Amino acid sequence: MSKIYDYVIVGGGSAGSALANRLSADPATSVLVLEAGRSDFKVDPFIHMPAALPIPIGNKLYDWKYESEPEPFMGGRRVFHARGKVLGGSSSINGMIFQRGNPLDFERWAADPGMETWDYAHCLPYFKRMETCTAGADEWRGGSGPLALERGPATSPLFGAFFEAVQQAGHPLTDDVNGYRQEGFAKFDRNVYWGRRLSAARAYLHPVMSRPNLDVHTLAHVTGLRMQGNRVTGVDYVRARKAHRSVEAKEVILCGGAINTPQLLQLAGIGNAEELRALGIDPVVDLPGVGENLQDHLEVYIQHASKQPVSIAPWMKHRHKPRIGAEWLFRRSGVGASNHFEAGGFIRSNDAVTYPNLMFHFLPIAIRYDGSQPASEHGYQVHIGPMYSDCRGTVKIRSKDPFEYPALQFNYLSTETDRREWIEMVRAARDILEQPAFAPFSAGEISPGPSVRTDQEILDWVAKEAETALHPSCTAKMGTDEMSVVDPATMRVHGVEGLRVVDASAMPYVTNGNIYAPVMMLAEKAADLILGNEPLAPLDVPFYRHGTGMPLYPAGDPRNVRTGAAS
Repeated sequence: MSKIYDYVIVGGGSAGSALANRLSADPATSVLVLEAGRSDFKVDPFIHMPAALPIPIGNKLYDWKYESEPEPFMGGRRVFHARGKVLGGSSSINGMIFQRGNPLDFERWAADPGMETWDYAHCLPYFKRMETCTAGADEWRGGSGPLALERGPATSPLFGAFFEAVQQAGHPLTDDVNGYRQEGFAKFDRNVYWGRRLSAARAYLHPVMSRPNLDVHTLAHVTGLRMQGNRVTGVDYVRARKAHRSVEAKEVILCGGAINTPQLLQLAGIGNAEELRALGIDPVVDLPGVGENLQDHLEVYIQHASKQPVSIAPWMKHRHKPRIGAEWLFRRSGVGASNHFEAGGFIRSNDAVTYPNLMFHFLPIAIRYDGSQPASEHGYQVHIGPMYSDCRGTVKIRSKDPFEYPALQFNYLSTETDRREWIEMVRAARDILEQPAFAPFSAGEISPGPSVRTDQEILDWVAKEAETALHPSCTAKMGTDEMSVVDPATMRVHGVEGLRVVDASAMPYVTNGNIYAPVMMLAEKAADLILGNEPLAPLDVPFYRHGTGMPLYPAGDPRNVRTGAAS
């Protein structure tokens, strides 16, 4: 008789790794993880060296290499989308920037019907449980979790100029964008520890791989859900593209992310019934929200040449690579030990916005994210983009073939609000980079350059040059309305037994910042919901709200005097 697992987790990425750890903590509970990509071998420097992050992106050995359909408001461009094709998922190839989002993001989640227990007070204890904040634990930050987080040193003269310039432009500094106050600029937390990428797989999965009740299979591409009526009883998968296999399970948990989770649901007949019939798929459950509500962050780089030799550009030359590799391999130090996204911040685009909607990542080199097209011998740049675009897209399968990529339509720049915020974003970034603090360094803007000035020129440039920030989400959202897919109290798929979703697709709204941290929080909280554990008690701690008269820091903190905030 074949083994029946208690839980089969489809996807060994960020959420899947955390769930596997938590669900298998009980020796009596059997767990199988099926990851379509290969293992994140410990000896692979392209995964584990932080500065090597441009190498896996676009490489078929690490990356699924998705791309969008022609985007109608971006001149028909197809936008490339990297997704991790390896254990650890996108946490094994991402930029390692750790952003929780703004506390008001989760208040927004909780305002939807049925979502009351997803407010900040209920989410905060799960953020804290997963963290070891090496900069110090407090009432907002954790100190004993599996995710150890280094804070960027940001000691380069360019970072010093950046912090001075944002203040000259009228923006505050904050001690911790993941703590009491997100709004402002600070050194960033990163999922880097002792100079090495700490992916979800390395933090959660590898430390428990020896558990006899946990099996992890890589190169195991799930092709379909096994159904009996509206109950899921297991999955079919292909191992290494050859051997067709099936496995039975009491429950299946989809952790494939915002692209693969709706794809599997639709292949199984769970989705918009009319659209499934048109593809020759018999509908099992009519859930029109599957594959809808796709959200993402778009970004561009504003680049300046530097007239001083203070950037990290020279280290990009081939002759320095042996030294970089040796320093990292033997000492976990040097240029290779950082992702170099060491600081940034969040601001509001105008006074009518209630909390930050624009994000900045500062980089002490002028270069594209994938490592191509260095713009000058020395330079620097800010990665910028609005956080709360009201553009909505779709993920739709094209056929019954589980190996055919679904159609991704993001509809970037499709709304008046999104276009207005992009104009505000570019102007705010330029205002910072043109402050006196950068005068000793700036040799002029090289992208987009002086020819881009009017609102329309800015929008045309964004449409031509913008890239995804790689935060696809919300395509199987939690909720109780007619377009929701997942029950927020149990993570079960509405109308289907034995099936749950735990990944970025379950988010109802994209959060303010990089989405790795909220996905991990979601998985931590979901583990308790799945196991029937008593949820962690909510933490009613203060957080900054613009316009409420609250101080920059809690009452009595001497930093209020230093920053000039109300006390």
